[in-house]
Amino acid sequence: MFSKISRFNAALAACVLAPSLAFAHTGTGQTIGFAHGFTHPVSGLDHVLAMILVGVLAWQLGGRALWLVPTTFVSVMAIGGALGMMGISVPFVEAGIAFSVIVLGAVVALDIRAPLAIAVGVVGLFAIFHGHAHGSEMPATAGGVAYAAGFMLATATLHIAGIALGYLLAKMSERQGSMVMRSAGGIGLFAGLI
Repeated sequence: MFSKISRFNAALAACVLAPSLAFAHTGTGQTIGFAHGFTHPVSGLDHVLAMILVGVLAWQLGGRALWLVPTTFVSVMAIGGALGMMGISVPFVEAGIAFSVIVLGAVVALDIRAPLAIAVGVVGLFAIFHGHAHGSEMPATAGGVAYAAGFMLATATLHIAGIALGYLLAKMSERQGSMVMRSAGGIGLFAGLI
């Protein structure tokens, strides 16, 4: 009989192993307006995992990191989005996005407590890639501005979900919570490798 943790890991692994879910940056679909911008981040597993892992990382670091890490990500992602909208090339965008899931998953899995400046720098670097990928898909019209606002709000919401997940896992029990949190990070790392 599966324990709750085993069922959680099995369900998460099933999502990770569904390869069509992992591609958020197809260049297809609607990219106009707030609603499309808000729904786009949750349509790609790579973005969902990275954003939740940013939130969990912020929770693990605690203190000022709870607001500074997610705020940095959203702010720098907007800069990356602007670069994409202007057609300014950023090399290795898709690789950078995949690498973000791998690194953030490893940091959460290994419970690495990096100094705040390093954590902010790392998530800022990854934010450039995520922002550029989506900015290059956005139209440079008023609809693009609304799309960007929806995209940023959805990203911030996923960060809050990650912080809430970190909080809930910590409340389970020190031993089990840490194991579940590390398992979630390991699954994120594995997803980035696929």
